[in-house]
Amino acid sequence: MKNIFKILLLFSLAVFTSCEEELNINTDPNSPGEINAGLALAAAQASLVTVVGGDLTNLGGFYAQYHTQAPNASQYEIIDKYNISTTYADRLWTELYAGCLNDLKYVEDKSTQDGETGTFLIATVLKSYTFQLLGDLFGDIPYTEALQGESNITPHPTPGNEMYLDLIAKIDAAIAAYNANPVAPSVGSQDQIYQANMANWIKFANTLKLKLYMRMAYTSSANPAAVNALIAQNNFITTDAKFSNFGTSLNQRNPFFEVQITFLGDVNNVASNSLQSFFVENEDPRITAVYRYRASDSTYVSLPQGAGPSLTDLAATLSRPNIKETTPVFLMTVAESNFLQAEGLIRYASGAGAKEKYDQGVIASFDTYKTNFNILDADSNIDPTSAVALATPFISPGGAYEYQTEATVEQTVRQVIIQKWASLAYVNDIEAYIETTRTKFPEVVTEGTENYAIGNRIPSRISVFSGTTVPSILFYPDDETTRNPNLTQHTSLTNKVWWDQKN
Repeated sequence: MKNIFKILLLFSLAVFTSCEEELNINTDPNSPGEINAGLALAAAQASLVTVVGGDLTNLGGFYAQYHTQAPNASQYEIIDKYNISTTYADRLWTELYAGCLNDLKYVEDKSTQDGETGTFLIATVLKSYTFQLLGDLFGDIPYTEALQGESNITPHPTPGNEMYLDLIAKIDAAIAAYNANPVAPSVGSQDQIYQANMANWIKFANTLKLKLYMRMAYTSSANPAAVNALIAQNNFITTDAKFSNFGTSLNQRNPFFEVQITFLGDVNNVASNSLQSFFVENEDPRITAVYRYRASDSTYVSLPQGAGPSLTDLAATLSRPNIKETTPVFLMTVAESNFLQAEGLIRYASGAGAKEKYDQGVIASFDTYKTNFNILDADSNIDPTSAVALATPFISPGGAYEYQTEATVEQTVRQVIIQKWASLAYVNDIEAYIETTRTKFPEVVTEGTENYAIGNRIPSRISVFSGTTVPSILFYPDDETTRNPNLTQHTSLTNKVWWDQKN
């Protein structure tokens, strides 16, 4: 089955830049009679990780200020300028709708027909994850009327708050159906995330629900009771939700590595001061996992965001992302789960228990980097094989990341979000960007006033916007607005997603 999946991943990577552009969100790729739920699930996961680990790792890295455009190259200058066009998202939108979501709908339909409540739950949770991702990036999207094939080729967008509440309801219904009649899934190892382990998928479902609730924190839809009830159940992910079935051969590798490093020659993405200086100034060994040294002298060198076009250095003279051929693509991590819980406890439980969740989140981040990115600590006697040993000095009294109960809720939440931002670098870049949009942390401050040690961003030096304005949404793809008159294009990249209500 592993070889079958690699063929699917190869196909997914190939069509990502070719024939998928001809599809739309109402094309049903599941008509061949021989397909089964396992193959469709594997194909859906391939589509999802190709987008999350490819284009969205690149985009999120620029917007979260993990990397910036290298000098002597210009492939992504438009991203660093905050000037992406209405054609930018054509391929990723199609990959997620015509590929991932249509395949997951097939899995839901087939598992309902076969009475497989476990498989149905897996598909429903992944479908909810994907719809949330699309909604967080584009705002109101086709949801209620989507995936109906020829019966509705011009679906209306669903208001984001309605979609969120419906996603939660669908997750709850799928969990309840499985608990009432726990039929084990037949997909087995074709599930590349948790290998059909239902205990892990229920934990993933609960963690996703918590993320949905916390996205609503600044809105009238905020639900403190639901958040506290979820946290009290304490049934969240205990192992990172990741796709790690990559190889070292062509078209089997991590999608960011395959495109940015193999095909484009590793000449575009170099470390941004915003994150690298945060690590340097706090003497954080995670820098060794997140970035590679520059080639000449084994030192870390970064640039202010957007400085590349004014310089002539080569990318090799600067630090670059430390993504390898087999680096996993992560959907959610244990660190993210703990930081979500910490934020919820600060907001809705007067902070009781938040320190413990925060500390566990920092330790889990060190563990994710240690396990998947070869974290080192060459400057001390700390055992680099122990995430606890690496993280403990930072969260202990007097440590750089010691948890503090601040004067306000927002100030206390800030330290949680800063650690989340640091923990998501090349783990899930797009999630980091979405969270910076929701919380406004790390703050975007005028260049010259930044304090990288506490976590700050600056406006890109080549920004098309004035002041400290940064993008907060993506344009709908031209492919879709051309076909669907019910989808009205945003007027600006500064339009807001429905939950983006913090001043």
